[in-house]
Amino acid sequence: MYINKRNDIRNVAIIAHVDHGKTTLVDQLLKQSGTFRSNQIIEKRVMDSNELERERGITIFSKNTSINYNGVKINIVDTPGHADFGGEVERILKMVNGVILLVDAFEGPMPQTKFVLENALKLNLSIIVCINKIDRPDTRLEEVLNEVFDLFIELGADDNQINFPVIYASAKNGFAYLKDKNKKDMSDLFESIINFIPAPTCVNNNLQLLISALDYNDYIGRIGIGKIENGEINLNQDITILNFHKPENIKRAKISKLYIFDGLIKKEVIKARFGDIVALSGIDNLKIGDTICDVNYVKALEFNEISEPTIVMNFCVNDSPFAGKEGKFVTSRNLRDRLSKELNTNVSLRVEETESAEIFKVSGRGELHLSILIETMRREGYEFQISKPKVLFKNINKKLYEPFEILTVDVNEEFSGAVISKLGNRKGELMVFNNLREGVLRLIFKIPARGLIGYRSEFIKDTRGTGVMNANFDGYREYKGEIISRPCGSMISFETGEAITYGLFNAQERGELFIKPGEKVYAGMIVGKSSRLGDIEINVCKKKQLTNMRASGSDESLILVPAIELVLEQAIDFINDDELIEITPKKIRMRKKILDSKIRSKRIKKLI
Repeated sequence: MYINKRNDIRNVAIIAHVDHGKTTLVDQLLKQSGTFRSNQIIEKRVMDSNELERERGITIFSKNTSINYNGVKINIVDTPGHADFGGEVERILKMVNGVILLVDAFEGPMPQTKFVLENALKLNLSIIVCINKIDRPDTRLEEVLNEVFDLFIELGADDNQINFPVIYASAKNGFAYLKDKNKKDMSDLFESIINFIPAPTCVNNNLQLLISALDYNDYIGRIGIGKIENGEINLNQDITILNFHKPENIKRAKISKLYIFDGLIKKEVIKARFGDIVALSGIDNLKIGDTICDVNYVKALEFNEISEPTIVMNFCVNDSPFAGKEGKFVTSRNLRDRLSKELNTNVSLRVEETESAEIFKVSGRGELHLSILIETMRREGYEFQISKPKVLFKNINKKLYEPFEILTVDVNEEFSGAVISKLGNRKGELMVFNNLREGVLRLIFKIPARGLIGYRSEFIKDTRGTGVMNANFDGYREYKGEIISRPCGSMISFETGEAITYGLFNAQERGELFIKPGEKVYAGMIVGKSSRLGDIEINVCKKKQLTNMRASGSDESLILVPAIELVLEQAIDFINDDELIEITPKKIRMRKKILDSKIRSKRIKKLI
């Protein structure tokens, strides 16, 4: 059998749970490989080029880069760690021959660690385990390594896969070692990549390239990214495109632009060989999973279909009294065009038209997946409204099934009772109850995905901000029955105008406020959280009646409790089915779907 091998290249992905240090590690590899000039000023987390990634400290989109070490080119892919972007990880692993599994030296394997490792083992990729953050004072090196071994065994790893090298590192401080604890640089990690990650091979000289990621450019259109499995590719070459799951759809095209990754940039080339990770353009409607072949060798490469969305919400044109005052893009056409553009790269997203031209049904992998899109559009100048997210059910053998999550919670022992009680009410089933360290417990639940909608803000409050929770999709299971949603009602503005201190002072006795004096409000807008179960209407614009005995200046003596400023995710958690979130570049507001109080009351009476 014909086999060719390239010893001058390695392709590796860095995989881990969120916040275990992937992007920081890549920063160090780039710096120590000489990718940057000695006098070049480099930002921290250079791979997180997206503004939201920098703000939130998470990787949302996979990134490609390359470094050169002792004559070997190392293509590195930095992957997302959050479960909502797990679809990115599944695809990226098809581009590499091995992975660096990064594990926090204190936290150990977490839910997403299991998810990414399981995918790597299924693809039979070579694995280097890197225990990171060993500079922390609370490290558990021996225990964490044992937990990693246990995870490999739990996932059915064979003898070769369990025989992995272990690197101990502090990406923050720029060192990693295999055996010599006195190492002050990353050379042991570089050497391990070259020694343990297999060099790419090909079995024939016929071009086969699998598209594993997409990019988009307004000037050149959709850009496909993937590894050349066999043969070579040339600029202006005629090619055939087909898909393993749709073999009947075959089309022809030509390569108009061809790039390889050189450091953090794409470099135009006229030719690339097997083992190279390339980007190419000039092909309309290129999709994840497409195989690019030689015109005389039409054979698709196998590829797992992209995971289905589990959550859906409506995006609709803003029709509030403040509509069109704060946004640049406000029409249904603007909204449709922007969502269509998002589909060019966000392949886990689904967008469907509805009976109304002003409402679009948008489905994604989770609340974070959709909230990142919403926040991005808001910053781009879009103004629109969104509904409460709902999970996507399935009918299987005439039974209703729903998505489930495995929820891992690290919580101080004193708060564990409240967490277990709340999650139990949300149909959560406690599976694991362990002592993580003195005074801190690790609880693992199996829970319907809808049971987590609206829970995060409660969790933060119940644990006084000290708890950590992570969820990972666990497939579809039978419907668990009704879950009581929000345990409180909304405080709704009775009239349109400007919030006054006097009106707010009277209102705060009935709940917690979301607005401050001077803010403009409209009738039907949600201005606070009621302390009771039902909704209440209040007049936050009410002024004190002036008399000889009462002067308007006496408002200054009224003390207001600071308003709760909800960020987008908290607003999504808060709203009920009969409410919407108004999104504008300047403000996030919550409102009732039906603004008119009388019409809303009649609708409620009909339902009763």
